Amino acid sequence: MGEGVGAGEVLLRGVPEEETKGDTSMMRTVVLLLLAIASAQPALAANLRVPQDHKTVQAAIDASQSGDTISVSPGKYQERIRLKPGIVLRSDGDDAKGTEGLKRAEATILDGGKEGKQPGVVMAEGSTLDGFTITNVGAYDEALWKKHFDSKGEELGDEEGSVQAEGTTPAISIQGVSCTVSHCVVHHNGDVGIGILGKEKTKTAPLVTANFVYRNMGGGNGVAEGAEPILRGNTCKENLRAGIGCRKANPVITDNVCAHNVRAGIGCREGSKPVMRGNKCYQNRRAGIGIRMEGTAPVVEGNECYENEMAGIGCRDGASPILRNNVCRKNKLAGIGCRDGAKAVIVGNECRENEQAGIGV
Repeated sequence: MGEGVGAGEVLLRGVPEEETKGDTSMMRTVVLLLLAIASAQPALAANLRVPQDHKTVQAAIDASQSGDTISVSPGKYQERIRLKPGIVLRSDGDDAKGTEGLKRAEATILDGGKEGKQPGVVMAEGSTLDGFTITNVGAYDEALWKKHFDSKGEELGDEEGSVQAEGTTPAISIQGVSCTVSHCVVHHNGDVGIGILGKEKTKTAPLVTANFVYRNMGGGNGVAEGAEPILRGNTCKENLRAGIGCRKANPVITDNVCAHNVRAGIGCREGSKPVMRGNKCYQNRRAGIGIRMEGTAPVVEGNECYENEMAGIGCRDGASPILRNNVCRKNKLAGIGCRDGAKAVIVGNECRENEQAGIGV
């Protein structure tokens, strides 16, 4: 009882002293090794809350590290934000449906305050934006929108509202990064809703899914400069240009709904080579799917294009798409129309009840 036992030592009764010294030394080595491993592990990901922990969304982003999640309570936040790599920015709540999107997205609003050159949200590599309304980034002009809607966009300048145009300020900007934008409601902004631009020597392959994008003074989703996003399950309505537009880009465009847009439901030009599958394009002021310019060669299959003010699928100006197994019905012009040197491969499509021709060449 009078004998003490040193820290980290074990007293083994009945065992020779020289053997216990060897066991103690080994135990100390194991303990030191475990401590070294523990100290080398990265810090656990944090969950930051707005406004409980940080009053503004940007303050929470600034305090975050890669791997962290920022949870934002319902409310209106009048700010434009810039994400950091590897963080998740998510609105609080479940995935219950609201009027236009998820309830949590409708209740958690990033208001751009109208004036300003910075996009409403600037995405970063590996970041996630999930479940927000983004609005009032630039001035929405109802009278101007209606003027172009009434004229089917005939008076709309070729660069006006285009994602490539100089001075473009998207509501959500994805430039040269791969990230995720999901379950957002993007509406009544002064330019393109979601702008996706590639960057030289950088792969730009974001996932843009399940967003509701409407009434923006540009395209709903604009893709350009070699970007290769996946655009899946989005609803794009009443945008000043195409619901989804691609220029010099190669997106995968699947299972989207594009309706009532001032130009095409989906527009493709300037050498783009997207894959378009399973989309519904209806009641757009021009074509359901519009394809033009030399070198533009999309694969367009399994889409449904109906009740558009021009062709269901329109090809012109030397474009060379593959059009396969699409349904084009009740369009004001042809179901599928090819003119001005278009070189389309047309296979297995169903064209019916169109006002001018099933297939017009």
